[in-house]
Amino acid sequence: MSENTVHDDSRTVRAARGNVRTAKSWGAEAAKRMLMNNLDPEVAEHPEDLVVYGGTGRAARSWEAYDAIVRTLDELEPDETLLVQSGKPVGVFRTHEWAPRVLIANSNLVGDWATWPEFRRLESLGLTMYGQMTAGSWIYIGTQGILQGTYETFAAVARSLGADTHSLKGTLTLTAGAGGMGGAQPLAVTLNEGAVLIVDVDESRLSRRVQRGYLDEYHADLDTAVARAVAAKDAGEALSVGVVGNAAEVFPELLRRGVPIDVVTDQTSAHDPLAYLPIGIAFEDWKSEAERDPEAFTTRSRESMAAHVAAMVAFQEAGAAVFDYGNSIRAEAKLGGFERAFEFPGFVPAYIRPQFEEGRGPFRWAALSGDPEDIYATDRAIAELFPDDKALHRWLQKAGEKVHFEGLPARICWLGYKERHLAGLRFNEMVASGELKAPIVIGRDHLDSGSVASPYRETEAMRDGSDAIADWPLLNALLNTASGASWVSLHHGGGVGIGRSIHAGQVTVADGTALAAQKLERVLTNDPGTGVMRHVDAGYEHARQIARERGLSIPML
Repeated sequence: MSENTVHDDSRTVRAARGNVRTAKSWGAEAAKRMLMNNLDPEVAEHPEDLVVYGGTGRAARSWEAYDAIVRTLDELEPDETLLVQSGKPVGVFRTHEWAPRVLIANSNLVGDWATWPEFRRLESLGLTMYGQMTAGSWIYIGTQGILQGTYETFAAVARSLGADTHSLKGTLTLTAGAGGMGGAQPLAVTLNEGAVLIVDVDESRLSRRVQRGYLDEYHADLDTAVARAVAAKDAGEALSVGVVGNAAEVFPELLRRGVPIDVVTDQTSAHDPLAYLPIGIAFEDWKSEAERDPEAFTTRSRESMAAHVAAMVAFQEAGAAVFDYGNSIRAEAKLGGFERAFEFPGFVPAYIRPQFEEGRGPFRWAALSGDPEDIYATDRAIAELFPDDKALHRWLQKAGEKVHFEGLPARICWLGYKERHLAGLRFNEMVASGELKAPIVIGRDHLDSGSVASPYRETEAMRDGSDAIADWPLLNALLNTASGASWVSLHHGGGVGIGRSIHAGQVTVADGTALAAQKLERVLTNDPGTGVMRHVDAGYEHARQIARERGLSIPML
């Protein structure tokens, strides 16, 4: 193999289970297992290419780099830190036991060079990789990772439609993209009691979502799929139906037919034009055509996105609730010639920002034991910690019944400032007492209240106009490093593409020790605290109220 080999279909990666480690600390052991878990065939979209999700989001730059990371983590001393530059281990330094065991930077480019052509040039030279969000930061947990956020979003959509509960009963949602992120949408809609029709060009993705319990059924025939979805809407039945097709063709066709659509969104891999199949190119020719002439492919892709988004705007004009779900499709459609692309909002300003003002966001954890019973025990612990949070209890019940574990058993729920650390400390106590069979890894999505600058998604339409200020995620990463996180990452691009976001992640291990308890209390208080801080600074009164009530020190409040 060459130093930059990124395809190897002979490998099957699976993380070790249990409470026996081969690394010299649980911080390093956890990082190794979560890296491996990202590439588990149950978890990754294309593990043979090191791609975890999002079309091109990799866990490591090459198989040689992956091997070197694993080898280094096993040798890493408890007071050393491994530096990883865009998926390649580049150095080990003596630090201290409170320092992260791994510091990761992915896909970061200087402003004037932050374009897809320049990124691809550098990637072709083997100098960088696209880390997405939780792919290159080793805390992806399969489709469940985005499920609760999607569930929360559709619950908010239901309320916006006038429902007095979290119910979409009697409605039909149209969406597209059934990959690692978008694949959560059908289950999120049905958990909210609605019917949904989801379009994808890749039949294998739809098949995988059916196998994993995220999608009820799929069809190759559009007439059949539409009939099934409309019948479910009319009957008030919660049903998810997939259809094989190109959204740029299917959305306009459904509009032409007058199919009764109530909600429209999209989660194709539109952030990268090469990961979106244009009209007129066969699925089996996708990769070869993109490689043959990437610039021409990009132009055709954007033109197709323009048709896709034009149909979404027309659905909005017809009375549907329409929103961008954070994949940059509006920006790409505008580049493709559709000037009205931004006539519908992003999901954060439309539905989620009030939660971000409280520091609420996606808190996730994985059981290194590999035993689902450890997750069920933590579910019960979360319910006991927050007895009055009815929405949280409803989510935990639904997740326990419906969510299929992929790779290491894991869970996600939304918790806020002065809540997350309570969960972390409780988990650490459970590890120490033996109630849990092995340590717990605690992290989050990069899509969080204080960890991202993304003007087309998390920071769209900020009250003070600070959408593009990227100091906030940098401060978040620095603070988590200073607070004792087990590994910290700082990425560029994520789910919206090169030039459009800067975002940070942290992971902290609950290994049952007193030291871990100290770290967990600091990290899981400070990390969501940056979300409250960021929204206080932007002028949100609710965030100011939360800061006062919960004792967050803001010098100029």
